[in-house]
Amino acid sequence: MTDYDQARDELRDAELALMLQREEVARLRRELPMGPAIDDYAFDSSDGPVHLSELFTDPDRPLVLYHFMLGKRQDAACPMCSMWTDGWAAVTPHLRGNLDFAVVTAAPIDETLVLAEKRGWTSLRWLSAADSTFKLDVGGEDPDGNQMPFLSVYELRDGVPHLTYSGGAHIDGDHWRGVDLLSPVWHFLDLTRQGRGEWMPSL
Repeated sequence: MTDYDQARDELRDAELALMLQREEVARLRRELPMGPAIDDYAFDSSDGPVHLSELFTDPDRPLVLYHFMLGKRQDAACPMCSMWTDGWAAVTPHLRGNLDFAVVTAAPIDETLVLAEKRGWTSLRWLSAADSTFKLDVGGEDPDGNQMPFLSVYELRDGVPHLTYSGGAHIDGDHWRGVDLLSPVWHFLDLTRQGRGEWMPSL
């Protein structure tokens, strides 16, 4: 057996352990107790004002919102959020079979929709929370208006939205881990000997 073969076998064991650990984390996430009731926030959308409870297409479907970094202190679209959204725009038809999904910014809806049109993200549902405290209240924004890479998941109980999960990036130097799990780009880079290195997405 070559040095490579031996090292590859050891790596295979580590990959299996990582897979099992990911599945255990997913189980723990599914088994979180029901979170708190959430105010029925109002958003701006391409179709006019819409409330959080109205984003559910069925009472039994979960709702996932990604907090896109644009608006207030973030005066330009985040390149990393943009890379992730490129991928989500492509998989939206598959997501719709299981959940409701929308992307919310802190920018006015007109600015948000111009960006979505320019980037070809028209398959996604876009919302603006520019006139509400939604992003600040749930963790997608800090008190100074700085935008965070963040997502939150909701369920309806008797017509009232409840938070079931929320999470953001774990900052490690210049790389923000955590939300990167929702993009295949990082995982492709992790397959190579060079790894992620210092590369970051750009517009």
